[in-house]
Amino acid sequence: MPDRIDRLRAKLAGEKVDAFLVLRPENRFYLSGFTGTAGALLVTPREVFFLADFRYVEQARSQCTRCQVVMFKDSLHELLRENLPRWGVFRLGCEGDYLTYKQFATFREKLEGITLVPLYGIVEDLRQAKEEAELDIISRAVSIADLAFNHIMGLLKPGITEWDVALELEFFMRRHGASKNAFETIVASGPRGAMPHGVASHRVIQPGDLVTMDFGCQYQGYHSDITRTVAVGRSPDAHQREIYNLVLSAQRAALAAVRAGVKACDVDRAAREVIEGAGYGDNFGHSTGHGVGLAVHEEPSVSKKNENPLEPGMVITIEPGVYISGWGGVRIEDMVVVEEGGCRVLTGAPKDTLLICPC
Repeated sequence: MPDRIDRLRAKLAGEKVDAFLVLRPENRFYLSGFTGTAGALLVTPREVFFLADFRYVEQARSQCTRCQVVMFKDSLHELLRENLPRWGVFRLGCEGDYLTYKQFATFREKLEGITLVPLYGIVEDLRQAKEEAELDIISRAVSIADLAFNHIMGLLKPGITEWDVALELEFFMRRHGASKNAFETIVASGPRGAMPHGVASHRVIQPGDLVTMDFGCQYQGYHSDITRTVAVGRSPDAHQREIYNLVLSAQRAALAAVRAGVKACDVDRAAREVIEGAGYGDNFGHSTGHGVGLAVHEEPSVSKKNENPLEPGMVITIEPGVYISGWGGVRIEDMVVVEEGGCRVLTGAPKDTLLICPC
């Protein structure tokens, strides 16, 4: 944690603030190790304060061993109003991309004499390149999702509902160490596969359906995110194989483009050109990927708009897809670590051919 605080202070040095207030849960955890649901971190050039109410003081003292824990009785605003001048803070940086307008206005009203300075992406930028310890935890989260996919392949068959599949995936991941789902599980079968975010419904899976499953878990605060599309009940037809192989080719092209120094938009372009070349460009309407870590969707965005270069240690998804209204869709998603000469694929679930269930 000290190195993270030092790096934060280095970023703040040019921002003309006396301190930085951290409220976003992921940022708070990243800088302090605090896992509770309420509290604030105040970072000054020389001190780190963790500000908590009675409910979380003991937890903060246990987890935030490098912070001065300060309890407030009535409100965070009152504690800040009384102490910021004493701590030499008159220009207070805050998370401009996290606070709502109402929250910002309340802080401004309550902290008379203090200038609030909205800052953007300060901690989020630090979080993009993962440390080795973070990569180890993320790898475990990915392995739990891989195990869940292998498990569901033995149960997926015509006659069960998408809801049944989602519940089984979620229960399995929790039984194997996950603290919770990474997001609401997507299970989209048959024509529902045309919805990129088609969360599980009570639709009964039919013979011949393609089923897209997008799921993941949280493990020790970090996330996994995987998508696989499989055929159910009988061998896929020629069109199903065509679309699957097209998406797989697009994903492989993007994976081959990933390496440190390459712009994120160039990775997106590698996948998009394959799909556009086959005439399905209009059926691929989302970005190719995103960062994963303490949030399941975080920077960097692997999109045509992001011209920033990838850096070693970044963890991103590569997830092209094709979606056809009235027919269905295919998406294939892996998580990878950006390295100097390429990328290391973390996801191990099979994908090289369109799998048929039951196996």
